[in-house]
Amino acid sequence: EPTSALDVSVQARILNLLRDIQADLGLTYLFVSHNLGVIRHVCDTVAVMYLGQIVEMGPIEEVFLRSRHPYTQALLASVPQIDPARRRPELPIMGEVPSGYALPSGCRFHSRCPVALPRCKNEAPASYSVGPGHVAACFLHESAPAYATPATPDT
Repeated sequence: EPTSALDVSVQARILNLLRDIQADLGLTYLFVSHNLGVIRHVCDTVAVMYLGQIVEMGPIEEVFLRSRHPYTQALLASVPQIDPARRRPELPIMGEVPSGYALPSGCRFHSRCPVALPRCKNEAPASYSVGPGHVAACFLHESAPAYATPATPDT
């Protein structure tokens, strides 16, 4: 997270510098951050992870405007909005985060998911197409074409 502990004005200068370098040299960055505002400003594509697995991935505006995984929806709902018209209904995530050393079976989010199906406890969902270039690893979208879940290192 290259800008996580910086003053907002310094953060903005660094992010603008990164964008300028990217444009000048035709670079691609892998940008890791917990700051969704920065992600939206800097990235073209976003991958949302939960316990080391990608649960949703796609073009930034598609994921931010039409999130399809319950974790992504709760994450985006937690971002404060000044404009009341842009506020999302609050979707609190219940329970404790499972241990990264003893990962749960099935969908890693199942113990905290408000819409978990019985099979989520034992089966890990594939990534299903939910829009142009947009996938979500959730059985709620099983009727869509499935893709292999993007390989990610377990943390």
